[in-house]
Amino acid sequence: MKDLQRPRFLGLEEEEKGPYDLVILPIPFEMTVSWNEGTSNGPNSCIEVSSQVELYDPLLNSEIPCGLSFHTAEEWSSEEPTLRKQLDSIQKYIKPWINGEQFPIVLGGEHGILLPIIEVLNEHPEVENLNQVTIIQIDAHADLRDTLNGEKFSHGTVIKRCLDAGVGKVIQIGIRAYSEEEAKIIDTDDRIETWHARDILGVIERDTGWPKLMERITQIEGHVWLTFDIDGLDAGIVPSTGTPVPGGLSYWAAIEIIEKIFTTNSAKVIGSDINEILPGGENGLTQFNAALITTKIIACHISTL
Repeated sequence: MKDLQRPRFLGLEEEEKGPYDLVILPIPFEMTVSWNEGTSNGPNSCIEVSSQVELYDPLLNSEIPCGLSFHTAEEWSSEEPTLRKQLDSIQKYIKPWINGEQFPIVLGGEHGILLPIIEVLNEHPEVENLNQVTIIQIDAHADLRDTLNGEKFSHGTVIKRCLDAGVGKVIQIGIRAYSEEEAKIIDTDDRIETWHARDILGVIERDTGWPKLMERITQIEGHVWLTFDIDGLDAGIVPSTGTPVPGGLSYWAAIEIIEKIFTTNSAKVIGSDINEILPGGENGLTQFNAALITTKIIACHISTL
């Protein structure tokens, strides 16, 4: 029996059976948080508040869903006792949707969900090898530690693990919090390209790297997975997240980056995740902005069809 009470992203009606053009995958995973807890409640809070998001996007000159079929999947759950087995269960959950037939958007949950997603991309029909995949990471943190609090599979190590899995390129945008260990990796690993928040946003009377970033995005080639840690935005507009950091991207800077990625003809975005959403008491600002970012990703995907 289909759960008619379960909230759907943007409040859109769904067909009972597919095929679907776009699927929202809620993964309330939370096992390695190092500061604020509660990201396991992020996906559902984002879905619930999304019913208040306007469906019209100027990029489309129309209202979402633009004649496409959407599906908000049942949320992932697991009783597995170990972290690695939990990650394996995420692989099993997402695998049926990584088949090139629909565009997947994953809602987290902590950023550690990215590793099992990337591992499953090996089975995407358009991806011959993970070294052909570029991860575009919008984030406050580099997430390049080898271990965090003794754990190798953590939100703070997830990009390092994705590189270990064979990902060919990582482009980091908005980075402003990282360790000495991570700084050395950024400086020495040519698979990693880091655009620090201070360099692209700048300060008064100083040239910024923003035009260079926009130009660089147009040069990206091949398959792209967009991972958006909500703390990549400035803490003033997403105060409730796992590890908030000031000095991040403005809302409009993030929107321009997303639009530029999707309109780059030489690149093809094959999916995205939005993570580290922590429902807070600030009138739902964090989860609402997460829903807005998710909706922009949806609109940008539709614009490429």
